[in-house]
Amino acid sequence: MQFEPKLETGVLLKRYKRFLADVALPDGQVITIHCPNTGSMKNCLFPGGPVWFSTSDNPKRKYPHTWELMQTDQQHLIGINTGRANALAEEAINQHVITELLGYDTLKREVKYGSENSRIDILLTSQTLPECYIEVKSCTLLEDQVGYFPDAVTTRGQKHLRELIHMVTMGHRAVLLFVVQHSGISTVKPARHIDPQYADLLEQAVAKGVEVLAYKTELSPQGSQIIGPCNVML
Repeated sequence: MQFEPKLETGVLLKRYKRFLADVALPDGQVITIHCPNTGSMKNCLFPGGPVWFSTSDNPKRKYPHTWELMQTDQQHLIGINTGRANALAEEAINQHVITELLGYDTLKREVKYGSENSRIDILLTSQTLPECYIEVKSCTLLEDQVGYFPDAVTTRGQKHLRELIHMVTMGHRAVLLFVVQHSGISTVKPARHIDPQYADLLEQAVAKGVEVLAYKTELSPQGSQIIGPCNVML
C-alpha cells in the first residue's frame, strides 16, 4: 500500500483529547493533526520524535492531516493509523501473502453478522469452502520485546471474540488476525495484564476453534505492506 500523496514529516509535540496531536513542521510552524487511534497508544508516544502524516483534500475536514507513522527512540517505526490495518489485510489476502487464507473466491468488507449487531472486517467466501469471518486488530504495544494486544481494556474487542465464537458454532470458519504495525514486534501475546477478560475470552475462543494469526507489516514513509507471519503465544 503506497502513500499517495506523499507523506509529510514533522516532530511530535503532544497527543491530547484522544484524537488530536500537535506537530512541529521543519519550518517551525505548529499544526494540529488528526490521531486515528482509539487505543491508549501505550509505548507509542515519543514527544520530540519524528512523525509522518498524510493530507486529505476533503474541504469539509476540520483537520486535513492524519497521523500515519511514529519513530521510536530505538528507531522502530509504528503504524499509528489503526484504520490502515484492514486495508493492509485485504491487500495481503488478495496478493496471497497470508497463506492460511488461500482458496477463497470473493472478499467483502464490513459485512453485518453475528448476534450482537456487529460488522465483520473481512468475509471470505467460496463455493467449496466454509465462509471465513476475519476480525482484524492492529498490534502496536511493545513491552520487553513482545507485542501485546490490547493496549487498553476493550469491551468492543471482547464482543468481537464472542461473535467469532458464535460463527464457529454456526459451522463457519472464524479468524482473529493481528496486523503488527510495529517494526520491533516479532511475537504477539494477549495483554492479560491490561485486559484479563479479553485474554480469558481469547482462550475460550481458541478452545472453541477460532484461529489466531499474526502478520508483520513492513513500514516506511513511502508505503506499508504485510510481509510475513509472526509468532503467536497464547
